[in-house]
Amino acid sequence: MSFIVSSYRGLVRGVCILTLIATVLEASGEKRSLKRDMTLEYHLLPGEANSLEEMFSQGVWYGRFRVNSFRWDWKDDKKKDNWAIGVGGSLEYKTAYLKGIGATLAFYTSQNPWHMDEEEIKFIKAGKDTFSRYKVATGGGFGMDVVAQAYLEYKKNNLSFKAGRQIVETILIKSNDTKMIPNTFEGYSLTATSSLNSFKLAYLTSQKLRDHISFHDPLTFGKDLNQDGVIEGIEKWANNDDSAVNKTLNEVNFKKVGKDSDHSLIVMETATTFFPHTRLIFNYTTVPDVVGLGVIEGHHKFNLNNFNIIPGFRYIKQFDQGAKEIGRIGVAIANLKGKGEGYKNPYSVEGALWMGRVDIKPKNRFWWLRIGYSAVADKADIIAPWRGFPTKGFTRAMGQYNWYANTKTYLVRLFTNWDNMGVSNGLKTSLRYVIQNFDDKKSGVQADSKVVHFDVIKKMRSGVYFKFRLGIVDGDNSTYDIQGKLKPDPSYNEYRIELNYLF
Repeated sequence: MSFIVSSYRGLVRGVCILTLIATVLEASGEKRSLKRDMTLEYHLLPGEANSLEEMFSQGVWYGRFRVNSFRWDWKDDKKKDNWAIGVGGSLEYKTAYLKGIGATLAFYTSQNPWHMDEEEIKFIKAGKDTFSRYKVATGGGFGMDVVAQAYLEYKKNNLSFKAGRQIVETILIKSNDTKMIPNTFEGYSLTATSSLNSFKLAYLTSQKLRDHISFHDPLTFGKDLNQDGVIEGIEKWANNDDSAVNKTLNEVNFKKVGKDSDHSLIVMETATTFFPHTRLIFNYTTVPDVVGLGVIEGHHKFNLNNFNIIPGFRYIKQFDQGAKEIGRIGVAIANLKGKGEGYKNPYSVEGALWMGRVDIKPKNRFWWLRIGYSAVADKADIIAPWRGFPTKGFTRAMGQYNWYANTKTYLVRLFTNWDNMGVSNGLKTSLRYVIQNFDDKKSGVQADSKVVHFDVIKKMRSGVYFKFRLGIVDGDNSTYDIQGKLKPDPSYNEYRIELNYLF
């Protein structure tokens, strides 16, 4: 247990700081609260102003103090165990609206008073989002400070138009704010809502991942690659280095085929509850001249005595809209890592993914059960490096990527709300068990695994939240790919602790 004690030395100090702030800064009512995925729900928003002076004097400030700590233990002793701690938060200001016009500015910081050595940052897994690897590797030191949101907004009735740095939430694009700083975008978005329908249209020119302090291309991987398209050292962290990025869609390969390596991201999403007890969502997300993804999702609720039974599905179709030009020069674009062994057509990104689930929810709301299944077509891996995981809400577990071609996943999840049993105020737990069956023949795909994922969420007092997450991955350590090479053992244990104070 000594490694846990040594890794979490800073956590006790963080708890003390959190308690001190919570004591000094008594909230006059909750302006915001945290959802289960640690994103924010706003309860107090600025109103209308009658003058430019009122626009600023009647604005609203929001604060968030947070501590995130991570410990990652590989089963294979030859791999480097790793840990990370982030201490920081955010300060956000929203003006009141003058003739429908308002503005939002949000500053975020993540500091690392306790960290691994600089030469070890390449080994850090889940905790990498508490700092910028590229900044550390280029001599900038640990810690991040960034204005991740800065936008103007025009709002009238149920219509909102935003221009600037902003959070965008759709099926495939998310803030994914489970670490220290959210995933945000630069661009324009239009949202319209009614009692039964919603519509969102966004044109996004750049993205800032959670561990970056600058905005970058939303698709292109890496900078300063050599003529063989191989990453040169730390430059693999300079552009879109999301864990789910397609590494063949890089600067050199785009230039080799005469395509622009600067891209935009366009998304259109509409949802309706027009049909009773039914919710339908249609989404189309595209990087023009490269790839497009169409999504259809639906859920229907059946009332059966003391239970609600809610079946649902999601289907994603991936269209090759120009990536195949890179495939024509012999690059295996079908696999996210560029390893085409085992793929029927490694030179196209045409693909598909479907998934289904059934939720069983007693009307006493004490617990609910989810059973899920997903299957990826034996074509290309799904491209979605925008933190809106394709299988989220159906079969994805913490830290897992199960949208490689010819992957089948099974999930059972039990969620418990202890409040409804009178056991504790603000206590919720979640337990997931996931079986991931990957394609053994594919060189660029991991070995099969079974995952246990356990969450504990506790609202300790007004604005104060505690969350503990445990992930146990038991992987197959005897899988050989189509070339006869032994795949790495994916087994590990992961521990996360998060503390939040909203004021």
